[in-house]
Amino acid sequence: MKKAVVTVVGKDTVGIIAKVCTYLANNQINILDISQTIVGGYFNMMMIVDMDRSEKPFKDTTHELEQIGGEIGVVINCQSEDIFNMMHRI
Repeated sequence: MKKAVVTVVGKDTVGIIAKVCTYLANNQINILDISQTIVGGYFNMMMIVDMDRSEKPFKDTTHELEQIGGEIGVVINCQSEDIFNMMHRI
């Protein structure tokens, strides 16, 4: 399974979850786990996704998610789970 970590951070507004999840569904990317919160008007979401069925290269998916973030005023990052784990080891 090719897992990735998707994070979304920015000022809360209507439609953030819908826009991100629609993109993922349209690209056959399955959400395995999701957590989201709003603190002081700021939206924060973290997802673990399975990219096995996606036909797009990982680099293209990452770039397109970044573009969507720019359109809706949030920052979206997508990292391979392996790289994420290596960066956050204690």
